Amino acid sequence: MASLLITAERVIMTPADGPTRVVSPGYVRVEDGVITDAGEGAPPGADVRLADGLLAPGLVDLQVNGYFGHDMVDADEAGWREVVTRLPETGVTAFLPTFITAPVAAQAEALRRTRALLPKLPSGARVLGVHLEGPFLSEKRKGAHNAAHLTDPTPEAVETLLETGLVKLVTLAPERNGALAAIRRLTEAGVLVSVGHSDATAARTAEAADAGARKVTHIFNAQSGVHHRDPGVAVQALIDDRLHPGLILDLHHVGPEAARLVFRAAAGRVVLVTDAASAAGMPPGTYELGGEPITMPEQGPPLRADGTIAGSGLRLDEAVGNAIGLGLDPAAAVDAATRVPADLIGRPDLGRIAPGAAADLVHLGPDHRARTTWINGQELFGGRS
Repeated sequence: MASLLITAERVIMTPADGPTRVVSPGYVRVEDGVITDAGEGAPPGADVRLADGLLAPGLVDLQVNGYFGHDMVDADEAGWREVVTRLPETGVTAFLPTFITAPVAAQAEALRRTRALLPKLPSGARVLGVHLEGPFLSEKRKGAHNAAHLTDPTPEAVETLLETGLVKLVTLAPERNGALAAIRRLTEAGVLVSVGHSDATAARTAEAADAGARKVTHIFNAQSGVHHRDPGVAVQALIDDRLHPGLILDLHHVGPEAARLVFRAAAGRVVLVTDAASAAGMPPGTYELGGEPITMPEQGPPLRADGTIAGSGLRLDEAVGNAIGLGLDPAAAVDAATRVPADLIGRPDLGRIAPGAAADLVHLGPDHRARTTWINGQELFGGRS
């Protein structure tokens, strides 16, 4: 694989001895798909010179239900191919396909089907495993999930879902019977556990963190919230340094003032996610989420027939831009979509511009949308392929 030297007006750097920061100008040197050197300055002989925007690590999305008309849980090989090859258009270089609530047996079959399909995929966004959002959720906070399939996380159910080795993240409600034992077992198996679609108290959420949970799924959405005498999941997510609140920053799921609260209270812990549904990247119309219809309107997120929000049409580069638009420092905004989720999922080789990291990079233009995306140092989206 050829070497690559990129110089840029601004580069998001992740030094080993300090916080992520913006350097200007900066450069990144790549050999055999790995970053070998990165720093300040603009050395001569660059293969690529970026005169504007920002060179950032490739974006990492831990919650992608679907995209480009395909629902990941039942997409065929052609659908998976389109998603992994086109996600770099949005700056995403690694992601967790997300399967929402279904019977445990159906989820297990979907996991087996996915395991067989993954080796056939072309170069594109890395599939880091699978995020199971359900079926161990609260009926009171089900959101767009089918209540008929919600159930307790029995040991048998947990083992059935772990069998393929593909599960990397599980969203569950810690108030369900057997949930704390399930969190301990999942954590022991190397699975990240996230509290979500939950009516738990703050105290119960803290117990979930004691058992090993380290994330909260789409803070404020489908969970007990912030009440001064009855604090819920959202309060614990904001005050507990062990927990990383996921945030759907389309400015529809969470308003700008509440988003600012999240970034201030949980500085350095926020994980930007899209929660993208199959309608993402598509025109208004009818699509599917978990086998049931959703409608993508002209404005706003997709909806179930009863008006319930059903995922989003958000791009992760757009979420980064929205965070910067709210006043967040660009380094912190990019960190929330790169280093923080990568570290949380156990992939410290991703989500950073630093020697030894994978050369997954994105050039974000002045509008913060992806212009060029590299994975392993190979340009997979942009004008120079």
